[in-house]
Amino acid sequence: MATQATKVKEESQGSSGGASIGMPGFAQRLLDYPRRFRQFIHEVRVEMRQVTWPTWMDVKATTAVVIVTVFFFGIFLFVIDLGVSRIVERVLQFFKS
Repeated sequence: MATQATKVKEESQGSSGGASIGMPGFAQRLLDYPRRFRQFIHEVRVEMRQVTWPTWMDVKATTAVVIVTVFFFGIFLFVIDLGVSRIVERVLQFFKS
């Protein structure tokens, strides 16, 4: 990783190994885009190899937990909303008369 950081630092300082033709900034960035894009894709592939993917059982278990939690909070918030709306109705009826 340290050698890769050094390589990136050297490339950003202009010591890419080839002769620079001294293009204006926009044109140089435009011509440099394919190399930077390939480097990005390479780095993504390297990082994706290091990911520890969950097992199928882990995915099923966490999905079940999410579904149960959503139902619980849905019912909980429904009950709270029902209670608050009844309290507001009574307060409005009290001040209406």
